[in-house]
Amino acid sequence: MINTYVIVTGASRGIGKETAHIFASKGYNLITICRGNYSLLEKNAEELENKYNIKCHPFQCNLGNADDISRLLTKTEPFLGDVKILVNNAGISCTGLFQDITDSQWNTIFNTNVSSMIYMSRGIIPYFLKNKCGRIINISSVWGNEGASCEVAYSTTKGAVNSFTKALGKELAPNGISVNAIAFGAIDTDMNSFLNQEEKMNLEYEIPAGRMATPSEAAEFIYQIATAPDYLNAQIISFNGGWY
Repeated sequence: MINTYVIVTGASRGIGKETAHIFASKGYNLITICRGNYSLLEKNAEELENKYNIKCHPFQCNLGNADDISRLLTKTEPFLGDVKILVNNAGISCTGLFQDITDSQWNTIFNTNVSSMIYMSRGIIPYFLKNKCGRIINISSVWGNEGASCEVAYSTTKGAVNSFTKALGKELAPNGISVNAIAFGAIDTDMNSFLNQEEKMNLEYEIPAGRMATPSEAAEFIYQIATAPDYLNAQIISFNGGWY
């Protein structure tokens, strides 16, 4: 067993769930976090512990709220010195005309996609600095690079993820800490479940690979980036089947 912890946010399903699975399969201990679906997160944790003989501590937290994250960090403090990798995966999408977005919708998507990443990173960095090592992987999107009509708010938040990644990676590089983001293309998760069959087929037609990626493929790539040499730093790395 590796005496190292990985934190995965948004870990109850989709990419986060598969990311927790692949790290557990490699012998890493886990701190998994979600806002809702805690019963599912707890079930996943139990399965990973039994299957891989690792430790997995599930926690429920509103990651867009600084006070909630402060309480989370207090609860997880006994393990934080052994955390070497943080995967900021929590995120939601928002579709529709930008002119119709409400203040509440904007605050929700920004806090979930951006503030959670900032608060979690800020909380773990002191432990990384003490150990003079650490990896932060932020989950971005092709729309953070390209922008998408009718997904202006989502594109904006992922653009912020990219800028944060580049700046923080440069700031922490002298301390042996890397910060990278993965700009995913279309992944076959619940986030894309709003697409009907025809829309899904049209989307896949646009992707040179001819299909969406699976959550397990996305998780495998996250693992590869998280375990790459720390000279890989401050980069936005695309994983999109040649789409963008």
